[in-house]
Order: sequence, then C-alpha cells, then structure tokens
Amino acid sequence: MLPSAPDEAAVAALASELHLPPVICELLLRRGYDTPESAKRYLRPRLEQLHDPALMLGMDKAVERLARAIREHERIVVHGDYDVDGMCSTTVLLRTIRRLGGDALPFIPRRIEDGYDLTLAGVNAAIEANAKVLVTCDCGTNALAPVEVACKAGIDVIISDHHLPSGPLPSCLAVLNPKREGCDYPDKDLAAVGIAFKLSLALTRAMGGEEDDVFRMLDLVALATIADVAPLRGENRVLARAGLKVMKESPNQGIRALIRASGLEGKPLNAGRIGFILAPRLNAVGRLGHALRGVELLMSEDEHEANAIARELEELNRHRQDVDRKTLARARELIEALDLDATHGIVLAEDGWHPGVIGIVASRLIEEHGRPVLLIALDGDEGKGSGRSISAFDLHAALAECRDLLVRFGGHRAAAGVTVTRDKIPELARRFNEIALAQLTVDDLVAELRVDLELPISGATLELEALLRHFEPFGPSNPTPVIVSRGVRLAAPPRVMGDGHLKLRLQTDTGELEAIGWGMASLASELDVSTPFDIAYRLERDDWNGVPRLQAKLAAVHH
Repeated sequence: MLPSAPDEAAVAALASELHLPPVICELLLRRGYDTPESAKRYLRPRLEQLHDPALMLGMDKAVERLARAIREHERIVVHGDYDVDGMCSTTVLLRTIRRLGGDALPFIPRRIEDGYDLTLAGVNAAIEANAKVLVTCDCGTNALAPVEVACKAGIDVIISDHHLPSGPLPSCLAVLNPKREGCDYPDKDLAAVGIAFKLSLALTRAMGGEEDDVFRMLDLVALATIADVAPLRGENRVLARAGLKVMKESPNQGIRALIRASGLEGKPLNAGRIGFILAPRLNAVGRLGHALRGVELLMSEDEHEANAIARELEELNRHRQDVDRKTLARARELIEALDLDATHGIVLAEDGWHPGVIGIVASRLIEEHGRPVLLIALDGDEGKGSGRSISAFDLHAALAECRDLLVRFGGHRAAAGVTVTRDKIPELARRFNEIALAQLTVDDLVAELRVDLELPISGATLELEALLRHFEPFGPSNPTPVIVSRGVRLAAPPRVMGDGHLKLRLQTDTGELEAIGWGMASLASELDVSTPFDIAYRLERDDWNGVPRLQAKLAAVHH
C-alpha cells in the first residue's frame, strides 16, 4: 500500500532548502518530517538534541541518594534483568558508580530459579550483601511486595525501568520511569538502558566526574536499545546512531570480543546486524545460562577473559538455536490442530518447553500466522509464558483483562511474560482468543506491506542507497524504506538457491540488478524473460571483495 503522494510543491520546497534530491524529500515528507528543521533533526541526530536527565520525575532524589552512598562508601546493589537491555543497563550503572569511587555489586536474576523482575531473590541478595541502596535496571515498576520487604530491611530502593505500570507504583525513594503517571519527561520511548544512561549522566555531573566516560558507553546504549526493539525515533534514534559510531572502535573489551566471535569484525555495524547477530548471543546466556556471565563479559577489562566468555556465549547460542528449532516444530504441530478461522489469538502450552526460548518461537509464529501468540512452558503445576503481538493488538491490555487467571504478568503492548497455573490454561486460551476475536478483523491478520516510494527500476542506484543510509538506523517506528518498481523485466531466467530462495537478474538502463526473494522459490515457474512484472523491495549494498554491489531484497512480486 502506497500512502498518498506528498504535494509536489512541498517536495520542491524541501529539496531546495536541504539541497537534497526530490526522491529523498518525498520520503522525508511521507515519514512526517515536513519542515526543514524537523528533517535536519532527523537526518542529523546529534547528542545536543538529548533532553536534560533532570526532567525525569524522581531523578533529583535518586542522584542525591546515590551520590551520598558513593561519598560515604555505602554498598549499592545494581539489580538488572536477564535480557540484553537488563545486562547493558546494569553494566552502564555499575561502571559509572565504580568510576566515581562507589562500592557497587551486580545482581541478575536467573530466569528459571528466580523468575522475572525484582523478586525476593534479589532483595535477599541485597540484604546479605549489607547494601544500603538497591537500584533496579529494566525491572521493578510492578514489584510492590519485594520493594516493601527491602525498605523494611532499611534499604533505600531506586527503580529505573521502562515497563508499563500495571497498577499502583512501589512505595520507595524514587521510581524513574517516563511511562509512569505524573512524569513530564518528553520522550516516553527510552529503553531501560536509556534511563540508566540518563541516571549515570546526572550522577556523574552531580559529582563532578568526567561526562565523556558516560558518553563512551553509548555502544552499550545502542546495543540494548536495538536489541529491546525500542522505537528508533526521538532520543532512541540519537542514542542508537551515536552508539553505532562508538561501537566501530568500541572501548569495551566485551563488545569487541563479541564482534570477533560472531564474525562481524571489519563489517559495517548496522541495526540489523546488532539485532540479529550480536544481541542473540548475549540473550542466549540469559535464556540458557546465567545472565550475570553477560555482565561479566561487558565489564571485562581483559581481552583474554572477554574472548573466553564470548566463545562460551557462541556455544550457548548454537545450543539455543537447536532448542528453538525443536520447539518451533512442535508448536507448528499444535497449530495444525487448531481451526485458525475461529482462532485470532493463539495460546499453546507444553511440558518440556524451555522458558528461555519460547519468546523467540512466538515471534516466528507471528511471522507465519499474523496473530498474537502466547506460548507457555509447563513445569509441574505452573507454567511460564511468553507472548508476542501484532501492531493491531495490545498484548499487555489483553492480559490485564485475564489477570484473574494469572499468577502475574508484565510487559508491553507488543511483548509480555506471564506466570499461570496449569489448571487455568484452558480458560486463559479461551478468553485470550475471545478478546482477540472481538478486537481483530481478518484484515488485521494479514501483514500489510507499507510502501514508501515508487521508482522506475533504473532509479535504484548505489547513489540512492547511499542517500538512504542517512535514514538509518532502521527498526521499529523507522523501518527500512520499501520501493515499488513497475514493469520490470528479467535479464535471465529465474534461479532457485539454497532453502527455497529466489534469485533474479533484473534489466536496468545501465545493466543489471540482482534481486533476492527469501522463501519465494515457488515464483520461479511463474516468471519468464518475456513478461514484465511489478516488485516491492528494499535496497541493500553488499561489499564483495571490496567492490560495492547493489542488491534488491524482494518484499513482494506481482505478475
């Protein structure tokens, strides 16, 4: 679907003001950047565009208490979460406090034994460590009872988190969360690492520390912001763009080791490579091992130690992929038994599933079936569930309507976690589907292809691809531009490669353009050299032996 074309006069005005080609200005206007100022801010994200951390409700109290703890050598426990955002947030805050002379210890819950969020396991660890301050990263907004226990034990609690409050907030020293009621902080989209970064910056300023030390950790901020699938607009765009630059020459031994171990050394680092190659390796340790190992990697100052941990993560990730494949195969079998016409919300439960991988499998099932999915790993009388959703369905709100059936739940509109007793699962499946049937039409279940530009195939050039790079990093709320070219002709018969993929050579005015269609092999018999057809695609550049090569990644073919 191509949105209505912007007014030609508006395109011309923006083009003359910005000295950019009309095609780029058309894309800017389609994305809502309709003034030279907003377009410049978008194309040139700068650190000066970041908001003052002091604007966040509770920041002054949090900074004052942490500064006092550092000065008086009181022990601080930094309690993270077991995903990339939790590990990176913990690392940012831990490094900051220690650099300012503070005594800080990390605590990361173990997914299976301790469960999600700030629980009594974390509180007890803080009590045993004789901590006077407990700071959470990426958790705690909904942990009312554990916070109360910590406070009664004489520990001052500071929550730093970005999850939606599902009820009243914990009663403690400060809750730093832009999504909480009464917080006027202008950007509500920050990942937890963005909040840890803001707290670190405010604390460093208050104590007269070296601000550059905090900015040198932007590689961690970019890694977690992209890994947590945070919207890449506003501050997140600034942080991700700046962090990707830092990552090229990362001062962090752990990140460097991770890049080496995953085969990315010397390759351009973009959001796709972070999200699909680097992040899963860190996440694997939180899914199948103990995420504290991830923090040890990111805190490491020793190249040999970092390399050894990175290799461990590489091995864990391979094991995780194997578990993924088996779980996905079983989930597909269970879905085959469902009547999908009457099922708009899928709930599946199975003994023996690993709670650490069901979220990944749920994401894959959404790609295949286009409807919200909740997978539950059963163990004894209880199950741990992980849900993923489509843009038209608010998963957090749906689970809130089922809260009487759940031991607990938390998360976002698009992803959530639940704990549920075995006996309540049939009713949960029924009610979850009932809510989805009431809210989602058949049209909502079909992934709509959003198209940005229509161009003749000869307009797809290396020059255009270079200009489109200014729109990076791509991700949620800032997707890779999709181009439509009509009346395209083949320069040679289609080829099928590997596991069902289509490879085309397209005729252009100046030669040929290679196009790849993942999983589109069935189209090979329907396309021929004599008949023109229409394509939707994303332009990508691949450097082959140092020679830049353009490729069209097909999103759709219409013949």
